[in-house]
Amino acid sequence: MKAAIVTKKGTAPIYGDFEEPQEDENNVVVNVTASALSNLTKMRAMGNHYSASRIYPNFAGTDGVGILNGKRIYFVATNAPYGTLAEKTLINKKLIMSVPDGIDDITAAAIANPGMSSWAALVDRANFKAGQTVLINGATGTAGSLAVKIAYHLGAKKVIVTGRNLEKLNNLGADVAIAFDMTDENGTNKFISSLEKECNLGIDVVLDYLWGDSALSIMTAIAKFSQNDRTKFISIGSASGQANISLPSAILRSSKIELLGSGVKSVSMKQLMSAISNVFNWAAENNITMKTNEYDLSEISEAWKAPLTPRAVIKVQ
Repeated sequence: MKAAIVTKKGTAPIYGDFEEPQEDENNVVVNVTASALSNLTKMRAMGNHYSASRIYPNFAGTDGVGILNGKRIYFVATNAPYGTLAEKTLINKKLIMSVPDGIDDITAAAIANPGMSSWAALVDRANFKAGQTVLINGATGTAGSLAVKIAYHLGAKKVIVTGRNLEKLNNLGADVAIAFDMTDENGTNKFISSLEKECNLGIDVVLDYLWGDSALSIMTAIAKFSQNDRTKFISIGSASGQANISLPSAILRSSKIELLGSGVKSVSMKQLMSAISNVFNWAAENNITMKTNEYDLSEISEAWKAPLTPRAVIKVQ
């Protein structure tokens, strides 16, 4: 069968032939129809994510949409070396759910991972309550822009968005948009000072997709200005490219920030699947769509180099 094959760590996948998987007691063979290329997909395939299997050769892909027994399903791949970017894959029977009629294969493949990221972070990690205020750091990306809609859907009173591009931030429909300005003015980080008003009013949950300097600035501002009883800071990704920061202990000792992570292992697989199911139902009922760039499986080399926004989706069959 044809697949997007990763031959060794750190290399991009190539289009080629891979041995077909065989069903066993716990796993079924699924005919893949679509699979999206997220940052997680790329990092895991190349062995650069903490959840990567590091079995080579493998074929890439973390999740996808396909056909099983004539029905459309969504699935998560955990049986290395079988990913999802192939004509067929091997999937654990417990990691399968039906796809509702109101959402097509391309949209389902594209929305599952980014939609789950904020849904699980809010519901399972932040124990979010309707009426709370949410700040989304890195809101102009695919996952961040969906997070704005999901936060409102779950009952957010106010949504604040932060990122590099003010024009894009202003188009997200949030209550407040604040662009980064990391320059110092009289020894003061301008981004920190621009957060003063919102911190004073209160921020209940921070969804952080970037990490790095912007995340540190937000935590510093909360510690300096916030009057809230508690702010839950949820780290979801490190899209800034800064995987590590120097976090002064005084920020945590002088504030009521709760620093948490949300992702594979910090959220159970059962919770992740539940979040995706809820995202699908929300998207189907509200006609939620996403901009995507579609590629055939044979075009994997081109798709792998494409920007993450709009989401690249591989059509397999």
